[in-house]
Amino acid sequence: MSRKLIWLVLLLSMFVISGCTERAKDLEQVSANKRIVIRFSHVVAESTPKGLAAKRFAYLVHQRTGGRVEVQVYPNSTLYKDGEEFKALTENNVQMIAPATAKLTDIFPQWQIFDLPFLFENYAEVHNAMDGEVGQKLFDVLEEKNVKGLAMWDNGFKQMSANQPLHTVEDFRGLSFRIMPSKMLARQFQRLGANVKELPFSEVYRALQWGEVNGAENPLSNFYTKKFHQVQSDVTISNHGYLGYAVMTNKTFWNSLPEDIRKIIKDTLEEVTMWERKEAQRQNQQFLTRLENTKDITIHHLTQQEKLQWKAALYPLRQEFTPEIGEELLESIIRE
Repeated sequence: MSRKLIWLVLLLSMFVISGCTERAKDLEQVSANKRIVIRFSHVVAESTPKGLAAKRFAYLVHQRTGGRVEVQVYPNSTLYKDGEEFKALTENNVQMIAPATAKLTDIFPQWQIFDLPFLFENYAEVHNAMDGEVGQKLFDVLEEKNVKGLAMWDNGFKQMSANQPLHTVEDFRGLSFRIMPSKMLARQFQRLGANVKELPFSEVYRALQWGEVNGAENPLSNFYTKKFHQVQSDVTISNHGYLGYAVMTNKTFWNSLPEDIRKIIKDTLEEVTMWERKEAQRQNQQFLTRLENTKDITIHHLTQQEKLQWKAALYPLRQEFTPEIGEELLESIIRE
């Protein structure tokens, strides 16, 4: 046999073997009996607490199910933007999302409770609400849209940023701020004398850079990882509001999973949730330290007097939104 013929046979053999391998992979991927694919979409960077927790969850589930479940994580709005992911979940185009609670408020007004300014003083109060009666009641209302709540993750307490100091309520007058779609957040800034513009999170940097808005509110992990400090000169450490995430799945999809798989997912989520909450606090403290050592940005901590002024301006929102949130739900948090 000539050398040319030998090489031809070898090349054809490699092609056939490669083709068979690829087809085998494809068959394994589409076989419901062998592999369950969960597409997990979110809108923030992979390095944020939520981004890291999603990756950790995917790794652990894959490991604990022996590869039977593959969680595919899509960060940074690569699949869906803020206003698109909930609809995608209800249509089962993705199987898991973890939106900020504010993004649920148009459909479920009860979830506005997490947007009330100065409602929580610390993380312990937040977690008591999330993990207790309040959280369960909020999860129950999701089922109206064929959605099942699985866990509550932290981002952290929100801080204000702009290109000028924000110390007193008067400093907000005439400025414009980016917000998530939320009637509560719109009213918050209106009571401070500011204007608002609803924007997907993926568009915030550009809007700040080009002056479409003057400022925003974010936990420091979002502020730093999205490099907002490059387009904002001042940050006020106000802790005026809390930003958390509701980890949820399509209820029909969830009910279709084998019981043993549901248990592994649930147990893993409980473990990852505890890890994520610690990571959120660690990152927010780490990025505060970094920002304090950055020459191009000024950090201001609200004085007690300034905080009382902000609270006085925003406190009427509780009475205004109680009919939508529900008096019983709000009283549950205040009691806790």
